[in-house]
Amino acid sequence: MDIDKRKELISYLREFATESRWEKIVSTAQQRTRHLTVIVEDIYQPHNASAVLRSCDGFGIQDVHIIENQNKFEASNQVTIGADQWLTIHRYNKPGTDNTERCFSRLKENGYRIIATTPHKDDTNLNELDITKKTALVFGSEIDGISEKAVELADGFMKIPMYGFSESFNISVSAAVCLYNLTRRLRAADIPWKLSKNEIEELTLEWLRQSIRAGEKLEKAFLKGEGS
Repeated sequence: MDIDKRKELISYLREFATESRWEKIVSTAQQRTRHLTVIVEDIYQPHNASAVLRSCDGFGIQDVHIIENQNKFEASNQVTIGADQWLTIHRYNKPGTDNTERCFSRLKENGYRIIATTPHKDDTNLNELDITKKTALVFGSEIDGISEKAVELADGFMKIPMYGFSESFNISVSAAVCLYNLTRRLRAADIPWKLSKNEIEELTLEWLRQSIRAGEKLEKAFLKGEGS
């Protein structure tokens, strides 16, 4: 769909959305970012998996990359409360393939550095992580953490400073802590973290489609010239 047609479709579908939903779509799209993204590798506990998605939505992270080498990622609607429908989910689950390598390669090709959230001899404190570069944070499974392949291919390592007997948080807490810290710093910095105008329009259209009953039928009618 070309840009002009997309603008026309947005204007048309907007008529079928409530004013409060339209205002929410507009304000939320303006606060979304792809400067930071999240990778989850082989997460299998629905509660924790769902909480990560909810945190991503809450802190304005648009893209979530899900690696399913060993475990299928399943979200719980009772935990996400629909948060996952507003995210762009990328799944890597091709049989007979190292999906961790596929995911990392794709992100690196798009200019991301891969930071594994795990203690390591060369790790960086969360509070000191450089946020000027596009960054993908990797979170591993609840028991085993990230895979050896993820450690091998990561560009760097980060740890959350802790002051108790426990050596780590569970994945849902870790993701929330990291995203709060990094997005807060990002929004206060002079860094172009927002989506492009084109990306915002694409999201606006997608969210309108999801917000309107019979949205698909309305769009088809419009594209056939019946809704103009």
